[in-house]
This record gives sequence, structure tokens and C-alpha cells, in this order.
Amino acid sequence: MTKLGFLSFGHWQDVEGSRTRTGADVLLQAVELAVAAEEVGVDGAFFRVHHFARQHASPWPLLAAAAARTSTIELGTGVIDMRYENPLAMAELAAQTDLISAGRLQLGISRGSPETVIDGWRAFGHEPPAGESDADMARAHTDKFRRAIAGEGFAPGNPQMTGTGALQPIQPQAPGLSERIWWGAGTRATAIWTAEQGMNLMSSTLLTEDTGVPFDELQAEQIAMFREAWASAGHDHSPRVSVSRSILPIIDDETEYYFGIQGQVEQRDQVGMLDGSRSRFGRSYIGAPDIIAAELARDAAVQAADTLLVTVPNQLGVEFNTRILEALVKHVMPVVDAEVAPSIA
Repeated sequence: MTKLGFLSFGHWQDVEGSRTRTGADVLLQAVELAVAAEEVGVDGAFFRVHHFARQHASPWPLLAAAAARTSTIELGTGVIDMRYENPLAMAELAAQTDLISAGRLQLGISRGSPETVIDGWRAFGHEPPAGESDADMARAHTDKFRRAIAGEGFAPGNPQMTGTGALQPIQPQAPGLSERIWWGAGTRATAIWTAEQGMNLMSSTLLTEDTGVPFDELQAEQIAMFREAWASAGHDHSPRVSVSRSILPIIDDETEYYFGIQGQVEQRDQVGMLDGSRSRFGRSYIGAPDIIAAELARDAAVQAADTLLVTVPNQLGVEFNTRILEALVKHVMPVVDAEVAPSIA
């Protein structure tokens, strides 16, 4: 069965029509949406991380608060920019959050994406070593973080306090967390690297490459290459793969008011330049639930993934987004799963 999660960017702005006018609004509503989503049968609550922007930022207070209010829904990020992170501090925070959630944390991480400031990670105190790029630094931070949550020691013990001078790991440790790390990959080559590293694959509505084929087919090729590389690497556990989609079911007067006109326009992929690369952006799915369900059942990447993350318009509030998610659970995902089962068999 395909897992369904929501992905919130956490936008907030004091403008007409917004129901998240402050940073407090967006955080408190995010917790309430996670609670409501769990109640209607959604499998995951994921939050995008941005810095120097009116969106979700450092995720740990939010994830811990949502963990304390829920019991079954997965809680995650999509994604944390590793250029900004102190790996050992992040390992402590992640382990504590995972323990509060009783092992429900699913951390999406990556090199990061174009942002509202220039080299913001420098303001956070991080600088790549001479001859290396910020992408190299992100991967180095990732390596150290993953080794820390796997229990590797980093600081020599004080024999007077611990009885040993052996290298000590961070505490607490969270069993199983090391297998619940996802890398946000924007290309097929990065997907292969992700598999070789033993991380799960998180692929969004954007790929920073374009071969001329439809977005879902290019993303499905990315997933296939990831799975092939995973098998060749010989890891001792099975990987997970998520894809993100913009999905807006028209279910009542309010959704018709906000998205009805968009639903009347044919949705297509978009191709353009992003951060110096020719990139392909996936289409949106807007319309009646039965039409969306049929379209997603033909989406090659959705069929190849085990988790579908739906980006939500968080500025429209908890009640609005809960209705959207409930419609997807009841009327869309059963059709998607009915198509997945024969393809797997």
C-alpha cells in the first residue's frame, strides 16, 4: 500500500486571506494539522526547512511537539539543508526527537536548494575547506551526522568520569534512526549516489535535469536507477522511495473558489533554468477526486514509489487542509493502490 503524507512549506505572511499571519500561527497550526491528519488516516506529516525566510526553519521544536501530540503518523522533513547543520548537535536533536516519537522520525536531508540569501550557511558559522564546494561540505556534514546516530564515538572519554579514554558517542542514541534517513535527489546521478550511501530516496516535484521526456517518466527512471544501485550495493535492509506532488481536489465550494479556475486549465510540466541547470518541474493535479485518482494511477513515478507526499497550501488553515487530505485518503489513494498492486504482482 502506498503511504500518503503531507508536505508543508510553512509559509506565513500578514496579508489578506492568509490564515497563517505569524510565525506562531504556522507552528501551532502545523502541530494541529499533524494531529488532524493522523485522525483521518494520513501516514506522514513532513515539513520543509528554509532559513532566512517566512517559512518553517529549524524543525526540531515542531517535530518534537507534533510527536508528543500524535501516536502513529510518521514525522519528517523534506528537506534539511545540511550546509547549515552542526552534525553532532543535529544528531543529538534528531535522536531526542525520535525517542519522543517512539521511532516515527523520517528525516529528509540534502545539499539544499536556491534560497533567499547568498551563502546563508556562512552566517551559521560554516565554511567549506579550501578546494571544496558547499555541496562537498553538505555531504561531509551528512557523513558525520550519520556516523553519530549510528553510535560512533567522537570525543575521548575522561577516565576520571567514565573509567575509559575510548571515544564516546553522542547521547541519547535512537535505535533504527540510521535507516530512516532520506536524501533529496534532484538528478539520476544523485539517486545512484544516494543508494550507494544506503539512504532512502526523496524526490520532489522538481528535477534539476531534463531529457525531454515527461516528468513522471524521468522520475520513474531515477527511481529505477536508485533501486538497481541499491541492489548492487548489497545493503541489508530494504529502501524506501517518496515522490512529491501538488494535488488539489475540488470537493466543495471553498476548494472550487480557490482552485476551480486552475482546474479548468490543462496541467503540464514546466521546463526552465534553475540555479544554472535546465530543470523540469512536475505538473499539478487539480480537479474532481475521481479524475485526480485516474491521473495519479497513470503517473509512472507515483506507481514506482512507496510514499506519496502531497504539498499543502498551509496558509489556508488546518480545517481546509484536513478536508483535502481526507478526500485523498478516501477517494484517491484506493485507486492509486489498486493500480500499484497489479504492477507489483
